[in-house]
Amino acid sequence: MKRYWLILTVFVVGCILLFQVGCQKQVDQPPEPKPPVVSVQPVPEPVPEPVPEPTEKRPRITFEKVVHDFGEVGPGTKNVCKFKFTNTGDGLLKIKKVQACCGVRASEDKKGKAYMPGESGTVTIRHNASKLPGSIKKQISVYSNDKARNIVKLTIQAKTVVKVAHEPKELKLLLNQDNAGCPEIKLTSLDDQPFAIKKFKATTRGITADYDSSIKAKSHIIQPKVDINKLRKRSRGHIEITLTHPKCRTVIISFEVLPEFKIDPPSIVLFNTEPKKPIKKVVWLLNNYGEDFEVESVSSKNGIIKVLSQEKVGNRYKFELEITPPADTGKKRFTDVFYMNIKGGERLGVYCSGFYSKNTEGR
Repeated sequence: MKRYWLILTVFVVGCILLFQVGCQKQVDQPPEPKPPVVSVQPVPEPVPEPVPEPTEKRPRITFEKVVHDFGEVGPGTKNVCKFKFTNTGDGLLKIKKVQACCGVRASEDKKGKAYMPGESGTVTIRHNASKLPGSIKKQISVYSNDKARNIVKLTIQAKTVVKVAHEPKELKLLLNQDNAGCPEIKLTSLDDQPFAIKKFKATTRGITADYDSSIKAKSHIIQPKVDINKLRKRSRGHIEITLTHPKCRTVIISFEVLPEFKIDPPSIVLFNTEPKKPIKKVVWLLNNYGEDFEVESVSSKNGIIKVLSQEKVGNRYKFELEITPPADTGKKRFTDVFYMNIKGGERLGVYCSGFYSKNTEGR
């Protein structure tokens, strides 16, 4: 029996040792090599060649020049120039608009017409020269469908030069003299070009003149006639004489009339006023010719101005005024006129304007 158990023990121990050795061998063995991985690249699909897009045809406006100098021109003369352009692109050119400033007229010769590549056109400029001496520089804008240059600026310049001289240069007129003391007017051609007088016109009908429009000469003498009563209503203005001289269509002579009366101040302006709060002002009235006169009556157009006192000092009148802004007018300002009626003469007025304070209650 003991022998049996001994044999059984040896058998079990041997099996265990044999199993461990087999496992150890199995662990120590190198792993079997894996088959190589072969990567398969997908075959690219053929890409079609790009089809070139058609090139957009574009117009191009090109001017031969963009500046024109008229040089010396006569007063009141009409001057014309042309700016030529060509469509240097490969598309249709269209002029959308031609815009000029005051005293200048501009137009496209073939308005509304499209210009083929290589085709040319013109923009015509008409400039009316000033009636007074001086230099000008003006621009004209040409709008087109040229995307690279949709606005082109054209420039004209000129210098107005007097070709007919006049003496005196200006007229100083006095109401207390015969014919307002107006002297004769002499016109002289500076380039020996004979001319005739076509028209004589003043800004007031109080100045006229006789002339023969059929007579051409290098110089003319004009004797103006002045209506003093009509002249009283206008203290300054000008006389415009139209001529046939090719480089001087018009001569302008300014005049100034010394008024019979002077008001100081000529107007009254009040700021930050308050309703029903009176403001005092002093107004002086005097005669520019040192003559005696009499104020027959005074009045207020809207009843806002009241005369506190009226005093004659030599050939002057002094008025002390009280100006009372109206109550709650619902407006930001008020106005009135203070009238002074001269005996046997004219009616003079002082304009008054007042502005209420922003902080006035009840506004």
